[in-house]
Amino acid sequence: MKPVSIYEELRGNSYPGRGIVIGKSGDGKCAVTAYFIMGRSVNSRNRVFVAEGGDMRTQAFDPALLSDPSLVIYFPVRMFDGGMIVTNGDQTDTIYDKIAGRPDCIAPGCFIRALLTRTFEPDPPILTPRISGIIDLKDKGNYWLSILKSTDGDGDFAQRQFFSYEAKPGLGHFIHTYEGDGNPVPSFAGEPTPVEIPSEIDGFTQGLWESLNEDNKVSLFVRFIDLESGAMETRIVNKNQ
Repeated sequence: MKPVSIYEELRGNSYPGRGIVIGKSGDGKCAVTAYFIMGRSVNSRNRVFVAEGGDMRTQAFDPALLSDPSLVIYFPVRMFDGGMIVTNGDQTDTIYDKIAGRPDCIAPGCFIRALLTRTFEPDPPILTPRISGIIDLKDKGNYWLSILKSTDGDGDFAQRQFFSYEAKPGLGHFIHTYEGDGNPVPSFAGEPTPVEIPSEIDGFTQGLWESLNEDNKVSLFVRFIDLESGAMETRIVNKNQ
């Protein structure tokens, strides 16, 4: 499948839920990550992204409106020596705890082993998939994506799928939680979508934010990491400012 425009993908889906894009910049210099969240409920929409060092966490915009923090407050992004983790839930910490401080750990292998201990979110009848990604900065920015989801909506059975990619300039892969809007919303199906990745962070950030559905978008995180120097550029956009 040829890479498609990530902007067109987003404009064609009013509710992809939460989404991860990982790839390499068009000029081949940077590992690229984007993560966004959307929401339909007050609890889901009442959030902002907050940088904490090299990591990033979610935070209630109005603490008085926070009804259940268990599935909406977490660290989507955490850095470790030699790489970066991005997920849509507290499995970020499961992966981090498996990798951080473990010089003997091969990051992709620990990524898989960590996620084999987890499953989809306990939010019936939706059973939201857990999506996760890892970038290996010691290996040319090569990356893995994963989705943990229920088997045909059956809360007693899980599917754990993993996808491995060699980083190619100008190419990324996009995975998200939902196929589209619905009641209940249907889980993502198939492989991550190959998408075009530009060389410049600000245009990429603006294009993503403007392509997300205006009513449902909540927050966006974008990061470019120079593969030679390790220097990071980060952009965070919150609808609640």
